[in-house]
Amino acid sequence: MPRPRPPHLHRQITRHGKTVWYFRRGLGPRTRIHGEFGSDAFWGAYHAAVGSQPRLDKAKTRSGTLKWLYERYRDSTAWAELSPATRRQRENIFVGVMKTAGDEPYAAVNRKAVERGKDARRDRPAQARNFLDAMRGLFRWAFVHELIKADPTAGVQNPKRKKGPGFKPWTEEDVDAYQKRYPLGTKERVWLDVLLYTGPRRGDVVKLGKQHEQLVLDPHTRAMIKVISFKTEKGGESIEVTIPILPVLQATLDAGPTGELTYICGDRGNPLTKESFGNAFSAAAREVGIKKSAHGVRKIAATTAADNGATVHQLMAIFGWTTTQMAELYTKESNRKRLAREAVHTLGRSLGSGTLKSNQDSGRRIGT
Repeated sequence: MPRPRPPHLHRQITRHGKTVWYFRRGLGPRTRIHGEFGSDAFWGAYHAAVGSQPRLDKAKTRSGTLKWLYERYRDSTAWAELSPATRRQRENIFVGVMKTAGDEPYAAVNRKAVERGKDARRDRPAQARNFLDAMRGLFRWAFVHELIKADPTAGVQNPKRKKGPGFKPWTEEDVDAYQKRYPLGTKERVWLDVLLYTGPRRGDVVKLGKQHEQLVLDPHTRAMIKVISFKTEKGGESIEVTIPILPVLQATLDAGPTGELTYICGDRGNPLTKESFGNAFSAAAREVGIKKSAHGVRKIAATTAADNGATVHQLMAIFGWTTTQMAELYTKESNRKRLAREAVHTLGRSLGSGTLKSNQDSGRRIGT
């Protein structure tokens, strides 16, 4: 049974066949909920309509305090232009900042104070970078609008990133073990196969559903094929991605279970946030002895495409990359493996003929 919808959330199909959502309590007025169902923007609009999102009482905030500055920033265009995920992340950071320094004069915040905030997170480099990004956004906006004379975040360096391979990529053995543990007809199988055969980021894959399916003409075969078409956002840029639904993925989707508007769903058919999905997927993988993340599946998908001959720009089109840098990492690695396979026989000829013959000649000369 699908999970009941949140209170007062109503779906309507327009005469044009478009699905729209409204919030309405009883016989009260309707409030349109914009954004794609299940997205951060959608749930943000829903909670705002419910009135459950906590907002600071501006009437009780003293002018000139850091809390007052933060409230003005939240009403700005600069804040509105941030993605919903970034806003939520920075709101969480500012909750802690406001608790400790919200009543302090914002003009008293200097570079040393920002450095102390960074140093307090020295054991968590990623959180330290997020803290600096949040503070830079706030004070750069304040500086542009002449609310401060100097930006206290200017010159503060990000903590160094630890060098390493990043997320561990899945292997073919990992995929085989996972699929053996979770056969067709399980939600865990849907999770993996949608990741594996579409390749989107975690934040995009939880939004994919039947509403993204289209029939298009294949320019090579001149036949109609089913594709998934969606927009992915990274770094503030929106990229249109269109991927054919391979027969192996279609078989998985047909077996289900899937949600009402999303392929990936929870136990009751409910959509998942990217965070809850990431945690659930990692837990399912650990049941098979695989201590890797959903992003590692994206890596093996890119590796497979590159090994099968995908070009840099084809990889960019599939995975929504806006620059060639990431795609070139995969094609270079694939080319190295291919060149090694093609060239290994030259090493064999060198050892088997030229080098060996030279040694034999030298031996004869020494013997004589």
